[in-house]
Amino acid sequence: MLKTFYLLLILMFIHLNLFSQNSELDKHKFMDDVQFGGGFNIGVGNSYSSFSLSPSAIYNFSDQFSAGLSVTYVYLKNKSVGKSRTNLYGGSILALYKPINYLQLSTEYENLKINQKYTNVYTISQWQNSLYFGIEYVTGNFSMGLRYDVLFDKVKNITNSSALTPVFRIYF
Repeated sequence: MLKTFYLLLILMFIHLNLFSQNSELDKHKFMDDVQFGGGFNIGVGNSYSSFSLSPSAIYNFSDQFSAGLSVTYVYLKNKSVGKSRTNLYGGSILALYKPINYLQLSTEYENLKINQKYTNVYTISQWQNSLYFGIEYVTGNFSMGLRYDVLFDKVKNITNSSALTPVFRIYF
């Protein structure tokens, strides 16, 4: 009789423990850890203009680690080199790591489709890959810093003149 009582008592505590864990899971939703944001850029020069839009979404696995996806569109117009017009579109996968509150390390793989047209005579269509490693200063929802493209090729790269580029991110 005493063994049956102990067995029922143990089963009751296990049941209560499982029940309490399930109620906690119901309170926490997936979307509570998702942040949306991205970047927007306009550049205007004497014979050069650019526009880019890059919305993204990240999932916060913890206070230190996040990962997500981004979609990118860039329009470039250059009047000095054969009056070229370039459309770039594609996406990227990114991972963010904050070892301390104000410092963020980032890794991003980006793949862009490039359609470039020169004075309505000929068109270049190709893919461009980039693998960035970056370091950023974080304050609130905003971060800014530098990133380095380890796949950068000065001859083939159409979008950047250097492997080192600035990065600005904002997430809500």
